[in-house]
Amino acid sequence: MGGQRRAKAALQLTRTHREPGNPGEVSLWLVGEGGVYREPLKVHGLPSERREPLLDQQAELFAQRGSGRAMATGGDKGRVLMTRAGGGSIRRRKAALSAGEHPRMGALDVCPFIPVRGVSMEECVLCAQAFGQRLAEELGVPVYLYGEAAQTASRRTLPAIRAGEYEALPEKLKQAEWAPDFGPSSFVPSWGATATGARKFLIAFNINLLSTKEQAHRIALNLREQGRGPDQPGRLKKVQGIGWYLDEKNLAQVSTNLLDFEVTALHTVYEETCREAKELSLPVVGSQLVGLVPLQAILDAATFYCEKENLFVLEEEQRIRLVVNRLGLDSLSPFNPKERIIEYLVPDHGPEQSLVDKPLCAFVREVGARSAAPGGGSVAAASAAMGASLACMAGLMTYGRRQFEHLDATMRRLIPPFHAAAAQLTALVDRDARAFEACLEAMKLPRSTPEERDRRSAAVQEGLRQAVAVPLALAETVASLWPALQKLALCVNLACRSDLQVAAKALETGMFGAYFNVLINLRDITDDKFKDQTLQRITSLLQEAKTQVALVLDRLEERQG
Repeated sequence: MGGQRRAKAALQLTRTHREPGNPGEVSLWLVGEGGVYREPLKVHGLPSERREPLLDQQAELFAQRGSGRAMATGGDKGRVLMTRAGGGSIRRRKAALSAGEHPRMGALDVCPFIPVRGVSMEECVLCAQAFGQRLAEELGVPVYLYGEAAQTASRRTLPAIRAGEYEALPEKLKQAEWAPDFGPSSFVPSWGATATGARKFLIAFNINLLSTKEQAHRIALNLREQGRGPDQPGRLKKVQGIGWYLDEKNLAQVSTNLLDFEVTALHTVYEETCREAKELSLPVVGSQLVGLVPLQAILDAATFYCEKENLFVLEEEQRIRLVVNRLGLDSLSPFNPKERIIEYLVPDHGPEQSLVDKPLCAFVREVGARSAAPGGGSVAAASAAMGASLACMAGLMTYGRRQFEHLDATMRRLIPPFHAAAAQLTALVDRDARAFEACLEAMKLPRSTPEERDRRSAAVQEGLRQAVAVPLALAETVASLWPALQKLALCVNLACRSDLQVAAKALETGMFGAYFNVLINLRDITDDKFKDQTLQRITSLLQEAKTQVALVLDRLEERQG
């Protein structure tokens, strides 16, 4: 109800010899509430997403976007119907899996399901189980579950399952402890084996060195969590690593997989590699991201470099540009954020255009149309977002000017909260409309039987709670801005006095809108304790807003006099 749910299926194929004219298509079929979904992936020219080749590493990584709503539901609704590899039946394929730098054990080596937005890990586990079972049934091939979907602790990590790789499978499959989770325990030469599971987003990140393969590998051993073995662990948790040489680029790489970028960040891997390289007097010449990367990983790196270098960079686009520059992400090929950051490829809204992406005149017309949504909640969020943006503008019109140079440090502290709040409040414009629509959908559920009535009642109550949560989030966000707004009123460039006055009233209007929307949705909620607590909180926030706005306006008037 709070937004589109998104999961990602990432397929890794090992390169095989193919008959002439066979492009090597892989299709993932999913069935969801809205029907059947199919996303084709082409080995030569990926249509649905940009492919980053791994050069001579004898493997190709694919990232596939899917319908999060379909992929997240699990069970019959989220079941994978069919996977085809090599452009036809596996029984007709004459594949020859060749060894390379990248570990592999099968033609379709690994297909993890990864929560991207609004989808739980548990739901992705269900997807992996459905996918693995269907793949084994349709193609008669061995399939292993790993990661969060693993049935035993020994199969949680991909390297453990891949141990020995493709060449070891004939003997490995004979061992009882390595019986596949799905499919036969017999070796299929034209396929090998496939691993599927659920995990957090893995970032494939390579750092370029002008060095030998051995020097790069020495650094990888020092950094990766596994290190050189149990007695010599590496420094970085949740990081895999290897060193190799790229003949095509005439350089070496410390090639890493970040299994959890919230544990070990992108910039941490880069900085630690630079430190190791410096000790060996080796030059670092940029880096390479393979496949997609979460936006937060890039923004975390931007925060690190802004703090490290005392930089003041607000706009998301500029922060991304800073990271591309500091990490040298475009050293081997252009880095286009719109093609490489997963949130830009999988937007928060569905196929329909979001309200905030429409021209202002179109948004105004839609508000004025004969439909209940967008309504007062979306307008309240838009008003508050405009208020935060105006305050941000007033700060920026003070910052960096010679006559206000003494205020630069103060503006650096005061501006960011307004900039961040503007983005958060803007997102609530669509969230409010979707929450209202979800309530309407719940009310349309059948109620012919006692079970249906119970199900409908629970859905309606959950919908109402979400409809309360959005304006309450608006109110809390606005409330967090009052201290910064008070300080800004005391020192802002007086040429922006009227702008800050409008900002204060726009924020107050947003608060009033939040208050009225919380009240109307609380009315039908049956949980009295929740109602009383929420009413008390929103009333308190509204009273505080009235006081704070009056104080801001008084301070601005006093300065004018």
